[in-house]
Amino acid sequence: MVDRPKRRKKMDNPYNLKIINNNYYIIFKSNNKYNEVEVTKEVFDLMNRFELDDLKELNEFDRHIEHSELTEHTLNNRMLFKQESIEDLIIRKTSLEDLRKAINMLPEVQRRRIKLYYFDELTEKEIAKLENVSQKNISKSLTVAKNNLKEILKKLV
Repeated sequence: MVDRPKRRKKMDNPYNLKIINNNYYIIFKSNNKYNEVEVTKEVFDLMNRFELDDLKELNEFDRHIEHSELTEHTLNNRMLFKQESIEDLIIRKTSLEDLRKAINMLPEVQRRRIKLYYFDELTEKEIAKLENVSQKNISKSLTVAKNNLKEILKKLV
């Protein structure tokens, strides 16, 4: 008997292939009884090819096809919120890192006001009240800080 590699098969494939003393056999179960049929090498090779094609299909399914349950909700979310590409993600991450570096290079007052305005989402009025200064002072400070950030980012990039 020739040892053939053990392959996984589709559930609906009831056949097994076997070679004994250069004779080719197909084994299958019918009526709870195993049957062994001798076939020509051409038929055996064809059945072997079918088995390999099934294996290829199973592997492709495992590797490339999504296996999650798709519901109307998940499909709608995919449509509305497109997944970010790797390139966009890298650009965004590096841009954020550059922005953080630039913000940290600002004078302390400008840095604090930029963080309060853009990250803590406070209004100019709220920041002015917090720091006991006029809203106009905060507005000018933010404008100068943004211009400084532009200059710093030009140098970083």
